[in-house]
Amino acid sequence: MVRPAHRRPGQSRKAQYSLFAAYVIAVTGAVAGLLLAILSVVDPVGFAQLRLASQEVAAPVARASRSVIGSISGIDDNVGAYVRAGSQNRRLRKELAETRRQLVATSSLQEENRQLKALLALQQTDKAALANGYLLTSTSTSSRRIALLSIGRNMGVTAGQPVRGADGLIGRVLGSGPSVAQVLLLTDVDNIVPVRRARDGLPALAYGRGNGDLDVRTLNIANNPFKPGDILVTSGTGGLYPPNIPVAIVVQRQDDGALARPLADPAKVDAVSVLRPYTPDNIEAQRAVIAPPATAPAPAP
Repeated sequence: MVRPAHRRPGQSRKAQYSLFAAYVIAVTGAVAGLLLAILSVVDPVGFAQLRLASQEVAAPVARASRSVIGSISGIDDNVGAYVRAGSQNRRLRKELAETRRQLVATSSLQEENRQLKALLALQQTDKAALANGYLLTSTSTSSRRIALLSIGRNMGVTAGQPVRGADGLIGRVLGSGPSVAQVLLLTDVDNIVPVRRARDGLPALAYGRGNGDLDVRTLNIANNPFKPGDILVTSGTGGLYPPNIPVAIVVQRQDDGALARPLADPAKVDAVSVLRPYTPDNIEAQRAVIAPPATAPAPAP
């Protein structure tokens, strides 16, 4: 016969004991609560000591439970951080790439501003400047070194005019169109520039090598006084290039001269100035502009 699912307490000794224990606990709790209430009214100081003692007894349990709760919370935080690590990594990579692009753009703007300020300062003191423009492209082949200038005949640019940057000579105009012009760079094999050493005026010639460097030879082949670090500037000999424009720096002494590197790298130069050719007419005009006006003699008393 199947045993009934629910039996009355009176038919089970275990159920009777459980019910009795529950009654005893309830009555004991009620009596203890009543005694504590009476004690708190009659003897507040003693009640406070009793409460403090109970808290001391319960403190280890509270510490253990707090540690367990903290561990569980830490596990939850670690799991959450692990789950979010992928999205955070993607976001940080995106922010890093954006910051890098902004840094490159800022550096480019700073360099362009430096070049423009330098050109502006040169224009205020140099009357040979004709127009300003930008180098759009430059060839990288070893046979020809030609750059494209952003201005042409619309700004008075014609073949044979020198081109310089803020740091030094770039080359000369090879040909011009309505709005663009070709510039034969200083390092082209067909470009020869009369130069002199800045510290003592030693005359020499700078030849383009076609690979970004220059060969420098003195007029006296038997004499080779060049040293690394020597600065070369235009001498003005033969016309075309005005004097005292920085050209190159000597990097290595050779048997028949020296190897030099241009001070103005076309690959890094943006803003340039087109100059008037250095001819006797322009020389006299510049002297007339620079020379102070003559004063009329005072009348004789």
